[in-house]
Amino acid sequence: MLQSVEGIYRNGKIELLENPCSVEGTKVIVTFLTSTSNSVDLSSRGITKEQAANLRTRLQSFAEDWESPDMDAYDAL
Repeated sequence: MLQSVEGIYRNGKIELLENPCSVEGTKVIVTFLTSTSNSVDLSSRGITKEQAANLRTRLQSFAEDWESPDMDAYDAL
């Protein structure tokens, strides 16, 4: 059975955005997607556009800290 999950490639590693089911020890093929958009499929994550906008507003106060170059150290964890 084929199974696809999204992930992000960072610092030589692939971080999966969800856990695949029953695939321990299975071979994988990785395809890098070129994207000009950072859009997220909200419905697949169980969230509406309105909920996402509300969450974005509530978390805006943290944006400056998250985007700080000093925070890059946590990406490798």
